[in-house]
Amino acid sequence: MSNYKKIGVWQTAFLGDTVLTLPLLKALKDQYPDAEIHFFVRAGVESVFEGQPEITQVHPFAKRGKDKSLLAAYRLGKSIGQQGFDLWISTHTSLRSAIVAQATGIQRRIGYDAPWYNRVAYTETVPRRFDELEEIERILQLLRPLGFEGPSPKAELVLHESARIDADRFWAIHIKDQPVLGMHPGSTWPTKCWPVEYFSSIIDKATEAGVKVVLFAGPDEKEVAEQVKKGAEHGPDILDLSGKLSLPQLAAYLGKLDAYLTNDSGPMHLAWTQDVPLVALFGPTVKELGFFPRGKNATVAETPLDCRPCGLHGPRTCPKGHHNCMRELTPEIVWNELRKKLNV
Repeated sequence: MSNYKKIGVWQTAFLGDTVLTLPLLKALKDQYPDAEIHFFVRAGVESVFEGQPEITQVHPFAKRGKDKSLLAAYRLGKSIGQQGFDLWISTHTSLRSAIVAQATGIQRRIGYDAPWYNRVAYTETVPRRFDELEEIERILQLLRPLGFEGPSPKAELVLHESARIDADRFWAIHIKDQPVLGMHPGSTWPTKCWPVEYFSSIIDKATEAGVKVVLFAGPDEKEVAEQVKKGAEHGPDILDLSGKLSLPQLAAYLGKLDAYLTNDSGPMHLAWTQDVPLVALFGPTVKELGFFPRGKNATVAETPLDCRPCGLHGPRTCPKGHHNCMRELTPEIVWNELRKKLNV
């Protein structure tokens, strides 16, 4: 078995995809404990992974900035190739990722065997087996050429202690002796969003049951969070943290919840990798696509419809014009699941 000294792992997709790469990083570190592992991620999410013990350094890549051209990707790859890496693993299938990989000239480069250009860019390729495996296991296929055969390591998010301390301080000040429900009504993909008025209904049901509600939203989601708050009779009673937290803070706050209600989104993955009891609302997407929250504390709430799934991410508008995948997933159904997790 080769004794690699410096390994690069490339995953520049969305936050959730990056979190799902954690088992691969753990498996690599277990197999090569003395190696430096460098994680290349989409710019903006790097702070979440800076406390991860398997990672030597996290490198942000600005996909929408000056490096978005293919020529810039080639130049970036050349630069990476001069940094002493002896193994490169790419979990991303874009042309740009392939160009970066090939330009590095690193002696051993592993990627998926499709699209066709990957078979040129990488020295070894593996099938992704999309229709057979869940996403974590698809990613772990990339370690097969290295002899990895074992079960998937647990996906476990580790944060800097400063984020944990901040969350503890907030809880000490604002949370009394009552269960806490976190809610995140936003998503990058509009059809993945449960109706605003349904979230408002959950606020009222939870508050009346003696549960404290904390509302989370990213900077681009504050408007929908405000609509949720305004639509609830008990809106003034909640703790509204919309747009107020960094990603590490968000992850740390999620880690302290008694239950979490979320659309199929990146923060969902920040929660279940900390064993937070959660209900994930799946509409245009389905568990069978392989990107669902795992573990005994995670519940996927969904309705059986022939039109599901309507895409890998969900389109911007419902192709059928009714959005019944979310409309038929009523607050009563969801609250029944949440009550079990909150013990109310």
